[in-house]
Amino acid sequence: MNSRQTYLLIFSAILVALLSINLDFTAYITPNSKLSTLLTCKTHSSRHHHHHHDSGPNSNSSVCDDFPPDFPPPETNTTITLCVDRNGCCNFTKVQAAVDAVTDFNQKRTVIWINKGIYYEKIMILRTKANITFQGQGLDSTAIVWNDTANSSHGTFYSASVTIYGPNFIAKNISFMNVAPIPKPGDVGAQAVAIRVGGDQAAFWGCGFFGAQDTLHDDRGRHYFKECYIQGSIDFIFGDGKSLYENCQMVSIASPVAPGSKFINGAVTAHGRATADEDTGFAFVNCMIGGTGRIWLGRAWRPYSRVVYAYTTMSDIIAPEGWNDFNDPTRDQTIFYGEYKCGGIGANPTMRAPYVKKLNDTEAAPFLSTSFIDGMQWLQPFSS
Repeated sequence: MNSRQTYLLIFSAILVALLSINLDFTAYITPNSKLSTLLTCKTHSSRHHHHHHDSGPNSNSSVCDDFPPDFPPPETNTTITLCVDRNGCCNFTKVQAAVDAVTDFNQKRTVIWINKGIYYEKIMILRTKANITFQGQGLDSTAIVWNDTANSSHGTFYSASVTIYGPNFIAKNISFMNVAPIPKPGDVGAQAVAIRVGGDQAAFWGCGFFGAQDTLHDDRGRHYFKECYIQGSIDFIFGDGKSLYENCQMVSIASPVAPGSKFINGAVTAHGRATADEDTGFAFVNCMIGGTGRIWLGRAWRPYSRVVYAYTTMSDIIAPEGWNDFNDPTRDQTIFYGEYKCGGIGANPTMRAPYVKKLNDTEAAPFLSTSFIDGMQWLQPFSS
């Protein structure tokens, strides 16, 4: 595991531990660490902010002094920028307030620029709010955090910290977190979604998704994830979306298991394709899977579940059989689980479940590029 992965795991673990209790937890963080500034955000986020706070009673400086001048930029024919800063240095102190300010069915791209910090709020982007971009300042610097569970929100689907129904959503360099306590396998009602993506044509660039069970609800529509960090334990990417994941890291935080143990305590995916007529599935290309536990690449949440891994490096946390049919052998004839030119100890095909397909070049080709999600029709470059 590289230093960035280690940092992000520590980052999430501290959040889970400290946000689950009502303490002034900033004292627990080394003052010079990257976390110290970010974590102070939870304390401040519940207060009302005003422009130009002084840093002390005898100081003429302001927390806004270093804020970019002439920001946000003026509206253009194609773009409008709204600004969110928890200290009150621009238009809004809350992300939801900025979302609510977007004109319904707006044809312009609305960039919601979100400054560094943790924004402790539950966000909803309705179907009427189209063409929104969340622009963070780094996945380890800007985060939207909440802590609902299936129990507290009356269902897994409603537990998301951020829910996106609006079409053409984009997120860049920001993290989405659910910091509810990490459940054990078999716990009832402890599912806790960090983000639910239910709108069509959504793209995520350099984003983080932090949770445990059911972290990323890739619900419905065509979605693109590039260079993202996705953390969880059980079914941490699930739903019935049609999505391409490129150059992403999937990191399991399932409890470590003893060497040689056959106990399973996690799964990367649970795809929900219910019929042969549905044109959905998850494709992972040039990704990496690591972390802890002993997990499956996927399990068949619904009978026609479809997931493909290509050019993906898999660590030894992947169980030799690789996949699970949800303990329903009748699904073996209808699920589509494929692997293509993957590497690492966990990619050893010798003991794979009999229904797993070792794809040839022709079979793999439809899953390897943005054509899988009709990207040529809607996906814009990162810089746009």
